[in-house]
Amino acid sequence: MSSDLIDKSYEPHEVEKKWYAYWEEQKLFSADETSKNNHFSIVIPPPNVTGVLHMGHALNNTMQDILCRYRRLKGDNVLWMPGTDHAGIATQNVVERKLASQGMDRQQLGREKFIEAVWEWRAESGSAIINQLKRLGASCDWDRERFTMDEGLSLAVRKVFVQLYKEGLIYRGDYIINWCPRCRTALSDLEVDHEEQEGLLYHIQYPFPGSTKGLIVATTRPETMLGDTAVAVNPDDERYFNLPGQEIVLPLTQRTIPIIQDRYVEMSFGTGALKVTPAHDPNDFEIGMRHQLESIKVIGDDGKMTIEAGSQFEGLDRFVCREAVVAMLKEQGLLVRIEKHDHSVGQCYRCKTVVEPNLSKQWFVKTKPLAKKAIEAVEDGRTRIIPESWAKTYFDWMYNIKDWCISRQIWWGHQIPAWTCQKCNQLMVEMDDPAVCDSCGSKELVRETDVLDTWFSSALWPFSTMGWPDQTPLLKTFYPTSVLITGFDILFFWVARMMMMGIHFMDEVPFKDVYVHALVRDEHGKKMSKSKGNVIDPLEVIDKYGTDAFRFTLAAFAAMGRDIKLSESRVEGYRHFINKLWNAVRFSLMHITENPGAFNEKRISLADKWILSKVGQLTISVTESLDNYRFNDAAASLYRFVWHEFCDWYLEAIKPVLYGKKGEEEKAATIAVLWSVLKDTIVLLHPFIPFVTEEIWDKMPGTHGSIMKAEFPGGDKPLFQDPEAVSTMEMITGIITGIRNIRGEMNISPSKLLTASVQTDDGKKQEQIRTHQEMICSLAKLEVLNLSRTGDRPKSAATSLVEGMVVFVSLEGVIDFSKEEERLVKETGKIEQELSTVQKKLGNKGFMDKAPEDVVQKVQDQNNQLQEKLQKIKINLEKIQELQRS
Repeated sequence: MSSDLIDKSYEPHEVEKKWYAYWEEQKLFSADETSKNNHFSIVIPPPNVTGVLHMGHALNNTMQDILCRYRRLKGDNVLWMPGTDHAGIATQNVVERKLASQGMDRQQLGREKFIEAVWEWRAESGSAIINQLKRLGASCDWDRERFTMDEGLSLAVRKVFVQLYKEGLIYRGDYIINWCPRCRTALSDLEVDHEEQEGLLYHIQYPFPGSTKGLIVATTRPETMLGDTAVAVNPDDERYFNLPGQEIVLPLTQRTIPIIQDRYVEMSFGTGALKVTPAHDPNDFEIGMRHQLESIKVIGDDGKMTIEAGSQFEGLDRFVCREAVVAMLKEQGLLVRIEKHDHSVGQCYRCKTVVEPNLSKQWFVKTKPLAKKAIEAVEDGRTRIIPESWAKTYFDWMYNIKDWCISRQIWWGHQIPAWTCQKCNQLMVEMDDPAVCDSCGSKELVRETDVLDTWFSSALWPFSTMGWPDQTPLLKTFYPTSVLITGFDILFFWVARMMMMGIHFMDEVPFKDVYVHALVRDEHGKKMSKSKGNVIDPLEVIDKYGTDAFRFTLAAFAAMGRDIKLSESRVEGYRHFINKLWNAVRFSLMHITENPGAFNEKRISLADKWILSKVGQLTISVTESLDNYRFNDAAASLYRFVWHEFCDWYLEAIKPVLYGKKGEEEKAATIAVLWSVLKDTIVLLHPFIPFVTEEIWDKMPGTHGSIMKAEFPGGDKPLFQDPEAVSTMEMITGIITGIRNIRGEMNISPSKLLTASVQTDDGKKQEQIRTHQEMICSLAKLEVLNLSRTGDRPKSAATSLVEGMVVFVSLEGVIDFSKEEERLVKETGKIEQELSTVQKKLGNKGFMDKAPEDVVQKVQDQNNQLQEKLQKIKINLEKIQELQRS
């Protein structure tokens, strides 16, 4: 093939569109549920239907795609199950905002019409994230794409809910929950974002009846005192030994409340007297349960005060009420003092409204019985959590698990299949909608309006997506799945719940491995956020540098357990790697005009044996790394091989052969090796950079069909290994590198032919150098290479030590020592001056305190670079001065 058939430069965008369309048309992502091949399965963490591709998605799905493409090349039957999550609260918010822009709200529309509007929105906009995943190269089995609200998954959700209810593992009860007044729904503990804020601590006197004296309590939420039903003290607190059993007046109300003892009270906090509001604090709720206290709900679901708060406060927003309560307390002389107090404030993870702990009737899953088996599965190794450090976090959560509040007061989601009889109050939970009450026969049945937490349907994802509750061939072949790749932030939200549900309903863990990847941060290690302006948009990066460069960057920096520091310059660097590969292929295809067939081992050169051995080692390295989720190690091995071993050494070493300076038999043998190595290299690279490798595969003579159907190197054949050739070649490249380093240090032109000598007493090494003297002279740009036993150092010669040998490069007549010394002295002065300016900046407290972090970092980087440069110049200056003395 002529290199004219391969473009001079690689332009990714049209190539990416072409090959992705081809892969889909040819059904190359499809799994075969009837195949007897070794199977590999993975379920995608379903992105929200409202979502757009962010760095977390990009990293997660790149890792999944690398594994899936790798396993296909290994001959496995691969299922990568795709789909999206209906994202209850998030999606409802999006559609409500759309309605608001049209001057409407969901209440005006009604439940049925609103749900129709959500489905319409999903049809119009819900596929955006899927199209973006395709741009990333995700090789999911798109014909099997699922949605958590589709008919099959909805059936699975209903089956699970009904079964758990009938097993006594789902119940309905009054409980303190996290309530979002904006979204008007309950939130699980994990859906509340906590933020440290500077607040106020109010010290309030609760008077004894008929007295001006009383107890002082401290609170950050004085509006909730209107719902207090007791004041608690610790039974060990000597200050209050005589008070339990007495009553105290609740300020601003006509009520008196009891003083009780409870060990929950911290004697050291405030005065050691705790106001107890069972309806508005989870800890107070527990105290109330222990002491049979009344729960008075003074803050409604809309965030406004109820009639229970008193007529003067009814209807006020909770924060407005706070100000009113404080003003009245001050007026009545009951506000002792106010002090600043930093505390954690819970916010809704969706709309950032301050969450209100509220007493509400909700549906719950009893999690402890389910958690027990999920804990055992990780303890006995049926599921591995990698890195192992995350297993401790998993255990901490699971051993301290609380019942899971699964009801949400919104409309978009799986409506709870429960009906209440209006005649006899009978509660029915059934697979089929009941027509009459199974207790009294009445037809007056009202369905529960709440929907299930989005995570409830997501917890069934590994088996519901494969057709459960039917025992489908897909389920039998691919469950349990091989691995789940996920972020640590949903280890409990999602992973633990899938473990509980998978084991309970399938009697088997949902996945054998859980690989927990780290965060993608900015180049300085800061978390990306819109407010900081340091967010990198994956789609913009793909547009600029191509998908392959972006994917390879993510893989190269994805060290296990270590956050990725990402910058566009790093992606640009790997775009250069793609170009280097492309140019190497273009050069190679100038010489490979057809499939050369198998190489003749008797005719191949040292360089050929070396590169064949190296590609064998590379295959082992990539295999071991990917089998153990060390994506960065695999990427580093591939980068090093392509850039340094293949391009920098092998292609340079074989140029004399390719250009006809050897015999035709040697040339044919080398071309056969070049073709074999190139083919294996492209296949090894494919999981990481699928588009450019498919394009190259298509251009290479002797290849058929898609690279996705290629065989992974090795296969049934043993990998080529010649340790002797590797040892010899590395000795030779060591000599050449030593000479090149001297050339660079001494500022000698790359084209200048030099005289060098190697001294060694090792006869075998002498023979090897003699045999490959031509290669050394060619690659090191030598006119003469002398070989001798160890002896005196030649005059005016620079030295390099290589494997116990001494390499000398004669500098006599090559450089003017005095001029070189003068140049280096001048360069030293210039750098020292620059360094002084930079160090003054770093020593300036005003600059360090006021300059933006990225500016300070740049100056620090500049300082380090100048220090390093100065050190090298000083070393070279010493060498020149020493050579003048010799």
